Amino acid sequence: MEQTIVKINADMRDTAKNPRQLRAAGLLPATIYGKGMESKSIQLNAHEFNMSYKNAPEAVFEITVGSEKFTTTVQEAQIQYSNNAILNVEFKTV
Repeated sequence: MEQTIVKINADMRDTAKNPRQLRAAGLLPATIYGKGMESKSIQLNAHEFNMSYKNAPEAVFEITVGSEKFTTTVQEAQIQYSNNAILNVEFKTV
């Protein structure tokens, strides 16, 4: 079985805005964490992630933040079940 790899570009999260403001702007707040690293708060394109996650929820996500690259999987996606919107994502490095 082949593992799907999805490449996503992200930015460091704008801490001046709360998550609701980010989602209103079409961005998705997320966190990357893993062994031996500090967690990073990021923001990524919500539509791009939703389409990727919907088609391959078990995929490996290659996230580029500036000059850093992280190979991750989705540890948890917080979903608002009334409208199936993804509110927040936690990525764990592999």
